[in-house]
Amino acid sequence: MDSNKTAADNDKTQSWQGFAGQLPPRRVAVAPMLDWTDRHYRAFARQISRHTWLYTEMVTTGALLHGDVGRHLRFDACEHPLALQLGGSEPADLAHCARLAETWGYDEVNLNVGCPSERVQRGAFGACLMKEPTLVADCVKAMRDACSLPVTVKHRIGVDKVDSYDFVSDFVGEVAEAGCRTFIVHARNAILKGLSPKENREVPPLKYDYAYRLKAEHPELEILINGGIRTLDEVDAHLAHVDGVMIGREAYHNPYLLAGVDARYYGDDHPQADRCDIIERFIPYVDAHLASGGRVRDIARHTLGLMTGLTGARRFRQMLSDATLLNGADSGLFLRALDSVRHARTGA
Repeated sequence: MDSNKTAADNDKTQSWQGFAGQLPPRRVAVAPMLDWTDRHYRAFARQISRHTWLYTEMVTTGALLHGDVGRHLRFDACEHPLALQLGGSEPADLAHCARLAETWGYDEVNLNVGCPSERVQRGAFGACLMKEPTLVADCVKAMRDACSLPVTVKHRIGVDKVDSYDFVSDFVGEVAEAGCRTFIVHARNAILKGLSPKENREVPPLKYDYAYRLKAEHPELEILINGGIRTLDEVDAHLAHVDGVMIGREAYHNPYLLAGVDARYYGDDHPQADRCDIIERFIPYVDAHLASGGRVRDIARHTLGLMTGLTGARRFRQMLSDATLLNGADSGLFLRALDSVRHARTGA
């Protein structure tokens, strides 16, 4: 097993000091996003917020059963609190993968019941599972029996033209009976035919009131809301009705949004991170990745939005996305990009 697993397991309390060794509540989380929330993005996001919950990209059970487990599950100790999101529909396979999640030191295992892509549908999991709540309940039970981690479910509010509140309420009710206590509600329908995954994030209307009603009718459950959330003021508004908020693309394109999370929602009195300090603190991680045979380009793409709204942001993005500069680059490229921002801000 990869040595990073051991490091992650041994240093598990690093990210939530101030919570008496307990996991911080899921007030704010970054959504699992395929090709985006890989381990490099998560390590970068952790330089900005100490307590925001981070989720892996969806990892299929097949990838763990038949592929390179270390490649899919490796993470840095700084990433805690961290959840592994699984995609699958066979209870025994999901149970095996849940055990792996616990062995590797994750803090939660999450079942994807929301992805609408055709590739996922061909595997008979994702959003199409909302039509089979009994199967989802069986999956949850198998995962809970296999590990001691919290088992959570991320889902939509409906499928195709079925968009009544009763549909999602019945789904949550049956899965809750299997022991799931935390539901992450992407407050849109999933359209399984005719819309791309991107269109599924934009076209079906948001119905936040469905998530609010779920919480009102099931106060014993932890309900998080997801979908179209872009500001911390919006987070405040949602937290008046639900337990937590999951932010998606905005946390990737404008990652400095997370800098306000710790003080505002977790009572953390550490000074808010400065954007330049974030890059400087991230350099040891970059150097370690390079020393292990990685490339700067693996990491740089995740940092492009950090300077959003600042003078010099365009030059920062250009330098860290320039194929010529990235070819054979070391961590000094980040520092030179940072200098370009400083010069733009001071006029020197």
